[in-house]
Amino acid sequence: MNKVGICSITFRNLSCEQLIEEVKKVGLDAIEWGSDVHVLPNDIERAREVGDLTRAAGLEVSSYGSYYRVGIENEFSFEEVLASAVALGAKHIRVWAGRLGSLDVNQDYFEAVVLDSKRIAKLAKEKGIVVSYEYHGKTLTDTVESALRLLEEVNSSNMQLYWQPAVGLKIDERIANIKAVEKYLTNVHVFNWQQIKRLPLKEGKDEWLRYLKEIDLSTNPIEPRYFLLEFVKEDSLKQFYEDAKALIDIIKTSKKQKE
Repeated sequence: MNKVGICSITFRNLSCEQLIEEVKKVGLDAIEWGSDVHVLPNDIERAREVGDLTRAAGLEVSSYGSYYRVGIENEFSFEEVLASAVALGAKHIRVWAGRLGSLDVNQDYFEAVVLDSKRIAKLAKEKGIVVSYEYHGKTLTDTVESALRLLEEVNSSNMQLYWQPAVGLKIDERIANIKAVEKYLTNVHVFNWQQIKRLPLKEGKDEWLRYLKEIDLSTNPIEPRYFLLEFVKEDSLKQFYEDAKALIDIIKTSKKQKE
């Protein structure tokens, strides 16, 4: 089942309570709460409160969008991140595979990320939470080849991968990458960018329908899979309302096309 939501980092200027009200207005299912502003890793009481507020509003906590950098020193430990995710009632924790691109690291750096990945995957599994890498530049998941190498080396059923359209690639290349990582694919960050220029999501409907067709063929049995809006043009609430409507339409259209 595909569900729709938003990453709270889209509106860092809003309080948790304000964001919940805005998400309720547009009919999304869930919120991925970010660890940098809205739900800090060392504030368990607030994490529990935000989780309760989210569910009381009829919404789900899809995930905890952490800024934990695997394999290197962090401001907060993974144990602190995990404790907040548990308090939130999150199903997923999103992490980052280091802080350097795959072409900029040596074997020792790579192995440190692998070792820490195995450690945090085990810790999260004990709490019933899945860990997924952010699919992103300037990390070891900056290319599909590097991401696969890392995931295969970690070799843990509890270490998975988010997907988002990689900047600079053509649509066919992005679809090929979805096929390559399908057995690890969990949640998806949704946006419509031309390079780094943000555009209305409705203008990318046909493109996203192509992505959805391939994503739905994924062999990873995660249920549900959340499609999460991440950033909107000019950080505008009005644009958010339009993009949320477009995302719901994309998911409904994709479902009809399969029937």
